[in-house]
Amino acid sequence: MTDLRAPVLIPDSTAFHSVAVTWVRHWNEHLFSFAVERPASFRFRSGEFVMIGLPGVEGEDGKAAKPVMRAYSIASPAWAEELEFLSIKVPEGPLTGRLQQIETGDQVYLGKKPTGTLVLDALLGGRRLFLLSTGTGLAPFLSVARDPDVYERFDEVVVVHGVRRVDDLAWREMLEAKLAEDPLVSEQAATQFRYLPTVTREDFPVQARIPALIEDGRLFDGLGGEAKFDPENDRVMLCGSTAMIREVAGMLEQRGLVEGSNANPGQFVIERAFVD
Repeated sequence: MTDLRAPVLIPDSTAFHSVAVTWVRHWNEHLFSFAVERPASFRFRSGEFVMIGLPGVEGEDGKAAKPVMRAYSIASPAWAEELEFLSIKVPEGPLTGRLQQIETGDQVYLGKKPTGTLVLDALLGGRRLFLLSTGTGLAPFLSVARDPDVYERFDEVVVVHGVRRVDDLAWREMLEAKLAEDPLVSEQAATQFRYLPTVTREDFPVQARIPALIEDGRLFDGLGGEAKFDPENDRVMLCGSTAMIREVAGMLEQRGLVEGSNANPGQFVIERAFVD
């Protein structure tokens, strides 16, 4: 097995950094978070993703295979000194099968060119911002929700996280506390931020899929404005399962919301890099 603590030979130093892991947190047997040091030259917009990887495993001929790289949304805000990520564990996965074993001090590859559409630049101005996620799709919204610019542009910021099991609710305590310990947005988040967790396979106060919360109006409980999406005032970001994204995107389009991009801002956005 490759020694992850040994110096990493970057296959293309123009495309990747070699960075050290600063901490790892295992939420359960199939979900973990980790952070890496942030190179001084690394810049990104809250909500973007970047390539993360490990060296290839040596073959029988003694030659190392190409690095294994995958796109990961950055979970930390753009001002943070380290880069956080949220990942599933796939025992036989080409990357996650090994990535889940990393420890503090190990070396991983970090791409130099973050990108993505789950950014404020891809949305028109509005009053309410809905960040709708399932599973590890929460990651980019952990970044967006801790960005001071979000609270300048929107009166209300709503993070919805749909999972199967209660212990899949990563960062639940931080979000339930309305980001109270965040050094930049805690004051604004105290009045502008709302967190709505929902679980589908275990008993929980809210037990429903996100489309159902939209249909019956529970998504809008306690918010100002209408109990439905308003094209004039509402903006939406979607990240997570393909099924959820397609279903909710269809609902948004029926309500008259138009998908946006970096080149043409709109009323909702999805990260197509992760959608089949």
